Amino acid sequence: MSLVSLQKCPVCQGTTFEDRIRCKDHTTSQETFTIASCTNCGLLATTPRPSSENLNQYYLSTAYVSHSGGSKSIIDRIYLLARKRTLKWKNKLISKIKTSGLLLDYGCGTGEFLYQMKHDNWNVMGVEPSPQARSKANHLIATPNTIFPSLDELSRTECDVITMWHVLEHVENLDTTLATIKKLLKNDGLIFVAVPNHESYDANHYQQYWAGYDVPRHLWHFSFLTIEKLFKKHDLQLRQTIPMKLDAYYVSLLSEKYKNPKNKLLSYLRACWYGFLSNRKAKHNDNHSSIIYVFQHP
Repeated sequence: MSLVSLQKCPVCQGTTFEDRIRCKDHTTSQETFTIASCTNCGLLATTPRPSSENLNQYYLSTAYVSHSGGSKSIIDRIYLLARKRTLKWKNKLISKIKTSGLLLDYGCGTGEFLYQMKHDNWNVMGVEPSPQARSKANHLIATPNTIFPSLDELSRTECDVITMWHVLEHVENLDTTLATIKKLLKNDGLIFVAVPNHESYDANHYQQYWAGYDVPRHLWHFSFLTIEKLFKKHDLQLRQTIPMKLDAYYVSLLSEKYKNPKNKLLSYLRACWYGFLSNRKAKHNDNHSSIIYVFQHP
């Protein structure tokens, strides 16, 4: 497989990177990839990485539950149970600020979040590049011209809310995507962005086994400072941050699976312990395993 190296940092335009950690792709290829740090701003990036033409094959796995919707393993079933609870929680988060309007979910997967919002009287649209996931989302939403393969398919519109739930880390061209998303957003519109946080306790504990790295599908690995700098570059103002506390447990479960695949019961117990520790330590430094950032169009 030919790989391509990142030439320029999308946050600060820096051109110098130093290797930080090497991680294995536990989901599909079993290949090992390098995560490097921009020496200027500290953004972490998977580089070298598969080319645009080859990246899709790293998503072709029934283990990739957000696209397949499957639930074969215990961890998959835990994920789906947690997702059901989280969908309602996300709805409440948004409704505290805005109660209706047009919502675009970028990277909508199989459409469950859009379905939740549609039945709470929101007008909804979704973008999902995966044909398999998009087909399931279209079937679930059952409204023509609602789910699109790319942002380019959308006509000029004004969204009240745009959501990106664990999607930004997958986006190849950050600047082009954020510029387009900003154009689709109303003045005073909101963007909800959820991403893993590589400065969390569980990331530091599991190191190369941390499931939040998920190479090579995760092209970028954000901290609070680097994601704020990226959005500030596009004149989008950080309004608030919200911890995703369940993620500490789920990510720890996956990380334990990668690190200690043989003793499952002990791995589950350790994952609960380290998920708990991660949330407890984050009370003092706000470095939760995953964080929702709410940005506003000024």
